Amino acid sequence: MKKYLLDTSFVIDLLNEMADNDEEGPALQWLKRNRRARLWISPVTLAEVLEGAQDPQAVKAYLGRYGWQGIHRIQAEKAAARQKRAANRMGENDAWQAAVAECMRSRVLAHDPGFAWLGAAYEDYRLS
Repeated sequence: MKKYLLDTSFVIDLLNEMADNDEEGPALQWLKRNRRARLWISPVTLAEVLEGAQDPQAVKAYLGRYGWQGIHRIQAEKAAARQKRAANRMGENDAWQAAVAECMRSRVLAHDPGFAWLGAAYEDYRLS
């Protein structure tokens, strides 16, 4: 069973599709195709989603169904090392997401070309 760290781009699309009753949206379609996947969120995703949420309590309640992956020292060290050696630095939040996913041995599920360099560790839910 595959593990995925849900990036903010996926979660925002998912919440918007649910609010609009858009059963054909890319995030809901991905979930339907991957019912057995193990799905996780990080503090980065939660913070970014809550920042734009009209109803933060409802968002927190919904996101509670997904696994929680915290950020600790090992993720900080991975993020720093990745940024230090990168020819093209990622945005800080994306670097944290990549480090969290690497430590959990999961894929980042997003629609963000900034993650493409992760190769097989990145899946664009709009293209899969």
